[in-house]
Amino acid sequence: MNKEARILLVDDSAFMRNVLKNILQTAGLENFVEASDGDEAIAKFNSDKPDLVLLDIIMPNKGGIEVLEEIGDQGKFIVISAVGQDTIIKEAKEKGASGYIVKPFDNAKVVAEVEKVLG
Repeated sequence: MNKEARILLVDDSAFMRNVLKNILQTAGLENFVEASDGDEAIAKFNSDKPDLVLLDIIMPNKGGIEVLEEIGDQGKFIVISAVGQDTIIKEAKEKGASGYIVKPFDNAKVVAEVEKVLG
């Protein structure tokens, strides 16, 4: 896994972004950009050119599915969803997501999914 990879963390909860950041920092990743909603995510995606986007599905203004509809074919995306959102995960994959992470987070699974998508 490329330890220099730039990762865009998109979640309306600053707490959840910090949890993800802490998990990924233990795996040696250190280059993070953050966004709190879909509109900000698209702007930061275009300006910061991240190697990977961890994208929450449910957010105010513009949700993860809408973000994928706009830019899902332009990068690598892992969607973040709550347990039991199988139809949403399927839709996200159809719109360009390479993988998914389920809340509540299992640290090992988060790192494994990121490693799988980043290569």
